Amino acid sequence: MSRPRIVIVGAGFAGYRAARTLSRAARGRADVTLLNPTDYFLYLPLLPQVAAGILEARRVTVSLSGTLRDVRLVLGEAGHVDLDARTVHYTDPEGGTGTLAYDRLVLAAGSVNKLLPIPGVAEHAHGFRGLPEALYLRDHVTRQIELAASGDDPATCAARCTFVVVGAGYTGTEVAAQGQLLTDALVRKHPPRRGVRPRWLLLDLAGRVLPELDRRLSDTADRVLRGRGVEVRTGTSVKEATRDGVLLTDGEFVDTRTLVWCVGVRPDPLAESLGLPMERGRLLVEPTLRVPGRPEVFACGDAAAVPDLDEPGQYTPMTAQHAWRQGKVAGQNVAASLTGGELRSYRHKDLGFVVDLGGVQAAANPLGVPLSGPLAGAVTRGYHLAAMPGNRVRVAADWLLDAVLPRQAVQLGLVRSWSVPLDTASPELVRMPDASAGSQPGGEPAAKEPGGGPARDRPRTAPAAHPAPGPVKRPDIPSEGDQ
Repeated sequence: MSRPRIVIVGAGFAGYRAARTLSRAARGRADVTLLNPTDYFLYLPLLPQVAAGILEARRVTVSLSGTLRDVRLVLGEAGHVDLDARTVHYTDPEGGTGTLAYDRLVLAAGSVNKLLPIPGVAEHAHGFRGLPEALYLRDHVTRQIELAASGDDPATCAARCTFVVVGAGYTGTEVAAQGQLLTDALVRKHPPRRGVRPRWLLLDLAGRVLPELDRRLSDTADRVLRGRGVEVRTGTSVKEATRDGVLLTDGEFVDTRTLVWCVGVRPDPLAESLGLPMERGRLLVEPTLRVPGRPEVFACGDAAAVPDLDEPGQYTPMTAQHAWRQGKVAGQNVAASLTGGELRSYRHKDLGFVVDLGGVQAAANPLGVPLSGPLAGAVTRGYHLAAMPGNRVRVAADWLLDAVLPRQAVQLGLVRSWSVPLDTASPELVRMPDASAGSQPGGEPAAKEPGGGPARDRPRTAPAAHPAPGPVKRPDIPSEGDQ
């Protein structure tokens, strides 16, 4: 008798934990396959430290094949799931196609940048959901400071030294906090002419930063940011983005070359393509994470609307903390479904949250106890080391080196603006230009039609080239929670 086939789509917090749980529970009695565009699990909460030059990029990645025993890794992006035929169709990194048959399917495709119908944002902003975006942002910020140091026009220098972050949730708050420290370090080596200083703006329509968290954490983050000179503007967002800057909802036009989009996330488009009952873009599932009417299909993480058993009528938010726990329950329930065991419902207990504000500063409330300052910083870093499934020693070593040595302020030039579009279904991948489209001087791809569908639908077409005003083209995490 052949062994049951289990396919897991996505290796984010939920998919990685489900695969790890199943690899231990199956013990060779089932074939477990993990389909993912990259060969690593990305620890998203530390991504702002990659953009700030504190951590080397590989520190926040954990090898899938090296840590998941008895799990077959297939590199590719899921493009179509045939529920009746029980097959998953995918495209591999070189454009080839393949099909995976399953007896049990775990959908953990995660989320992508959330777009809003604001003119110019898709063309002139960059998100912060993947490693390529973090690497691009680090290069871009470094480049702007270096260009400002050698520039002659005061207005242009000031625009290059102005950085706008939209969204004051986990991701936006940490990006602004880490970014401000980075630019302060850069200007000590490359002081801009005419006394221009870096300027960071953090915008959000909510009435405070970290609106989804306890007020005390919000007040701590607000105090630290303002104390460093970050302009925190609540009740304000972007009305229009252009190549020269952004028009704010209060009528002010801010000259800038940098627009970082951290307003939140939306579920991966794959979930909606299945034609199953949805809740705001997420698959409706039972408390056991099983999809109603499809006993062979389970969903978890950002792809699933999981009932909150402690808040009847509500669903668990899209956070890394929930995804990690749901992945474990999904793995256990898939294994139980193969042996006739009892399926358990997902129920959670809030362990608290941590927000890294750079340096020794942080805001945390472990087990509901509010902390700030260096103690919160130590708790925050300890939490991340405990939560990471690998690379702990390397991460700790990078933190130690950052504390005693100056940061390396160099551009690597590995990621270009057009290769990290905001409108993409795969923020973990660098977009490649269409070979048939030709290229323009400087290595930029030839411009094609503006806009267009997500990258999964156009995997080899680069966005139109432009002198984008920012690091990104076109947030544990987002407006619905990114941690």
